[in-house]
Amino acid sequence: MRPVLIGAGRGSRLEHETEELPKTLVPVMGRPMLEHVLDALAQAGFTRKDVIYVCGYKKEVLQARYPEFTYVENADWPNNNILESLLCARPLLGEGFVSSYTDIVYRGACVVDALAAPWDKVLVCDTDWRRRYVHRKNHPETDAEKMRAEGSRVVEVNRTIASEAASGEFIGVAKFTKAGAAELLEAYDEAKATVTTLGDRPFQKAYLIHLFERMIERGSAFHRVDTHGGYMEIDTLEDLSMAETWWKGGS
Repeated sequence: MRPVLIGAGRGSRLEHETEELPKTLVPVMGRPMLEHVLDALAQAGFTRKDVIYVCGYKKEVLQARYPEFTYVENADWPNNNILESLLCARPLLGEGFVSSYTDIVYRGACVVDALAAPWDKVLVCDTDWRRRYVHRKNHPETDAEKMRAEGSRVVEVNRTIASEAASGEFIGVAKFTKAGAAELLEAYDEAKATVTTLGDRPFQKAYLIHLFERMIERGSAFHRVDTHGGYMEIDTLEDLSMAETWWKGGS
């Protein structure tokens, strides 16, 4: 099992910060976001040589800084989204993987707990998620990838869940064992062959959660592990300005 980091897009909502850098290299609390992600993975036993990185925008900057990664290119990154980015690494997913967004910062315990969980498909859930939306004007709660669970089993994951009904926010970190990866790939193939949209988006522009939701609706068992805070997404300049306060537990 290897970590797969999904970081092909530009991150245009960070404006000038991504003119010369891919989004994941924008500094947060004095360090590139990617360094925080690598630290979290290291706590779970993954080395930098284990990393599979799905690259696109400014790929040459990443490749120069991190030659030890295994790179997979999403050459069509301006026209697709996270789901298609992950599937660019398809030949490397079969033995199981931990996938992660790269515009996030999170504790290593998120990965440790996901790996230790006994289930084949695990999503990491932040139960303290609403704190970060208190003064967040450019990325409202309606944009959050919320999940609803019954015990540990995830029964719904989408942006339309009412905040009051949500168990938490999917942080963008997931674990798939070999069996879980096979199920995910089979579900992707079935969906791509039979539908032109996932959720409310064209298939090509779908997010991971759109495929997860389709699988859940068809009876696939997804489970959650929780973090109470210890996670944040940096999507806009406003987020960047509030990151340190969020990380220290404020709102």
